[in-house]
Amino acid sequence: MPRLPRYAVPGHPQHVIQRGNNRGVIFAEPVDITFFLYRLGQACRRFRCEIHAYVLMTNHIHLLMTPHKAGAIGKVMQSVGTSYVPYFNEAYERTGTLWEGRYRATVIDSERYMLECMRYIELNPVRAGLARHPAQFVHSSHRANAHGDRDGLVTPHEIYLALGRTAPERQAAYRALFRTHLPDAMIQEIREATHKAWVLGQGRFAEEIERLCARRGAPVRRGPKRAQKGSEADGGQTLLRAQKGLTPISL
Repeated sequence: MPRLPRYAVPGHPQHVIQRGNNRGVIFAEPVDITFFLYRLGQACRRFRCEIHAYVLMTNHIHLLMTPHKAGAIGKVMQSVGTSYVPYFNEAYERTGTLWEGRYRATVIDSERYMLECMRYIELNPVRAGLARHPAQFVHSSHRANAHGDRDGLVTPHEIYLALGRTAPERQAAYRALFRTHLPDAMIQEIREATHKAWVLGQGRFAEEIERLCARRGAPVRRGPKRAQKGSEADGGQTLLRAQKGLTPISL
């Protein structure tokens, strides 16, 4: 199956995932993360991308970022890769690729999914059993968004800014979002859209993204196949084929 073209929609946030090859380690020491974040910040400023939430796990990363030029996300990821991979290979005396193919991404309807996607990203260490609360995990945007810690990589999105009139109000409102679990259905929806490059949104939003990108934003819904007439050998009986389900890909 040919790859779907990337979403090139300036002004709309995208959820981006990049994994280590064979789910291998991409950050071995804290200095690796420092170098990666430095290069990521440089690339975002150069290619005009804003990051609203992120988490750096041992073998993969999540970014919630808004490009302000067409193709900016691809350029950011390429720029970071061309500097970080040689650094990592030299530091750990290895060769070859570091990433598991292309990064995965989905454009999201910010009004419906912005805060949910931020929670999904920052709760990743909790789901992985690395922390009991996202504030305990250092390498993410949570302490910036929820507690006001200084993080030059994070730019508040307008949906986040609408949580309150002042920074303390916004931070308190954001912290309150983490007092309840993110529903399993929402987790599955975010995963499905990101892994398969479908639009994370519905209705008019999805239709507009499809029009702007000239590509489908959701899988084609197929109904049950009509019964086909059998041959004379089977007495004219019909065969109905069941439609196969999709197996979710867990993070």
